[in-house]
Amino acid sequence: MEKEAVQQVLETLRPQIQLDGGDLELINVDERSGIVRVRLRGACVGCPLSSVTLEAGISAALRKKVKGFTAVELAEDYG
Repeated sequence: MEKEAVQQVLETLRPQIQLDGGDLELINVDERSGIVRVRLRGACVGCPLSSVTLEAGISAALRKKVKGFTAVELAEDYG
């Protein structure tokens, strides 16, 4: 799993997230485990639907497009 491939997928998702007043930031890609860590920003922080965004949006897109992806984790240190 390449960090560049993950970043490309996230960039395709950002416009929709930004339309809702939020944003996301790639924190880390663990190529061995396939785990991607992201930080949600803006309106996503504290939003009750952020778990849906994380699982149904981000995770689903990465699972489809990035070989070796296993999970997405939320970085809790909102910046």
